[in-house]
Amino acid sequence: MSRKIKYLIIHCTATPEKRVVTPADIKRWHTAPKPHGRGWSRVGYSDMVLLSGQVVNLAPYDNDSDVDQWEVTYGAKGYNSVSRHVVYVGGTDKRLRPKDTRTERQKQALAAYVFEFLYHNPGAKVIGHNQVSSKACPSFDVPQWLKSIGVRDENIKW
Repeated sequence: MSRKIKYLIIHCTATPEKRVVTPADIKRWHTAPKPHGRGWSRVGYSDMVLLSGQVVNLAPYDNDSDVDQWEVTYGAKGYNSVSRHVVYVGGTDKRLRPKDTRTERQKQALAAYVFEFLYHNPGAKVIGHNQVSSKACPSFDVPQWLKSIGVRDENIKW
């Protein structure tokens, strides 16, 4: 059973700035059995934005406005069946304290990703993981950033 996409949820990997994280790392962190991973049957994100700004797909999906069962990722409990999840590499300082570590290329790629997502899902809202969970992720104020790049108010969850 598919459901309409309501949200794009932005995440960070919660890793120190400039630390390289690969798609294989994310897949291992999420799907490896405990205690080395979360033991999930699939990853938590649809796509990731590398330090270079390259966007890499982690879980296949089509670009219609539905979340089909095979497209569900496990990024935010209670929201997964109606959301797509994107993660950028970084989000903490060297002591693992929350910090906006997005490179200029990551900011550009994430902005392009948001606008492409909204093109396909004009009624959806873009939110930070911290707006639906008691976490610091993605370590920046998503609504303010969205406003600063020209996203319409009706697509921002305040």
